[in-house]
Amino acid sequence: MLINYSSKELDLCARLMRAEALAEGDLGMLMVGNVIVNRAIADCQDFKDLRSITDVIYQKNQFSGIKSSLFNKGATTKERDLAKRVLKGEYYYPATNALYFYSPKTEENCKSTWYGEYLAGRYKNHCFYEPEPGICPQLH
Repeated sequence: MLINYSSKELDLCARLMRAEALAEGDLGMLMVGNVIVNRAIADCQDFKDLRSITDVIYQKNQFSGIKSSLFNKGATTKERDLAKRVLKGEYYYPATNALYFYSPKTEENCKSTWYGEYLAGRYKNHCFYEPEPGICPQLH
């Protein structure tokens, strides 16, 4: 197991993955899950005091998905299974070391940096950003 989590946190993670990336399919949801886990294990930058999935998900002004009706419904078995996979350590490029993601406007390219992090890559409509090696040793 990559990070300790409760059944409630598994459900929270699954619900946020769905709310942020349902349109991106299973792989997109897994990548959002990677960002959630990365923030919980990264002892750096804006994430120094976050040690749990609950801390990460409810960190102020971070995930717009928590305001979505998709977040407010309980997770399905399939969504919980996807969340378990990332919580146990499965990673998917370009979210492998990412701490941020966003969705650019249609037909817009990803910005080269986002919140001071560098573009790791894009998957469908999400751009993923990671710190330079050495900034967050837990991720590299």
